[in-house]
Amino acid sequence: MTRAIRIAVDKIERIVPLAKELDRKTKIQQQKQAIYHYRNQLLSQQLHATIQQEDFATNEHGKPYLIKFPQFYFNHSHSQKNYALATSSHMPDLGVDLEDLDRKVRFEALAVHAFHPNELRYWNELEQDREYWFKVWTTKEAVLKASGLGIHLNLNELETRVHPIYDGGLCSHPSIGTFAYQNFNLGHAILTVAWRSESSCKGFAFPEIKIIFSS
Repeated sequence: MTRAIRIAVDKIERIVPLAKELDRKTKIQQQKQAIYHYRNQLLSQQLHATIQQEDFATNEHGKPYLIKFPQFYFNHSHSQKNYALATSSHMPDLGVDLEDLDRKVRFEALAVHAFHPNELRYWNELEQDREYWFKVWTTKEAVLKASGLGIHLNLNELETRVHPIYDGGLCSHPSIGTFAYQNFNLGHAILTVAWRSESSCKGFAFPEIKIIFSS
C-alpha cells in the first residue's frame, strides 16, 4: 500500500477571473462557485469519473466526502492568491491550509487569541518571526480541518509543537486524537498538510507527499 498524498496548487486568478466592477457579495459568490467547480474538475481527473456537487455528502461535523468514493480522502484550502487541494487513497482524515506570506495580518493580536501559551512564548522568543507565525497558524487550521471538528475546538487549546527550523511533527488533543503534519514554504505562501496518525514512533512515518504546481 502506497502511503502518498498529492497536493495540487494553483493561482486563484487562474481559477476565478472576476470582473473588477462586481460588488463584493457577488465576487464572493462567484469565487466560491468557481473554486468548487475547479475542485470537482481536479477530483474528476484523479478518479477518472465525473464529479459534481450532488456527489458530495457531509459527516456529522460537516466535513465533505464523496458518496461513491468514501475511501478517497481530500481537503482543499484557498487564500486570496492561491489554492490547494490535497488528496490521498490511503491517508485518512486529510486537512490542508495555506496562507500568502504577504498577507496583511494583525500578528500579535491573533497570536494572543489563537496561539497556545507555549506557542505564544516561543514566537516571542523568536522575536515574532513571520514565517513561524504562518507555520503555526496553517498547522492549526490543517489539523482542525483534518479532524473534522473545525471551529468546535478553540485554536488556543491545540498545541502544534511547530519547530522554527524543522518542517513537520506530531500534535495531539484529547478531543481529536493525534495528527501528523508537514509544512512547506512555497516561496510566496506557507502550506501545511495534516493527517491522522499515532503517537507511537511506529505510527509517525511521513507518507510520500507530492506537490504539483499548475503551469
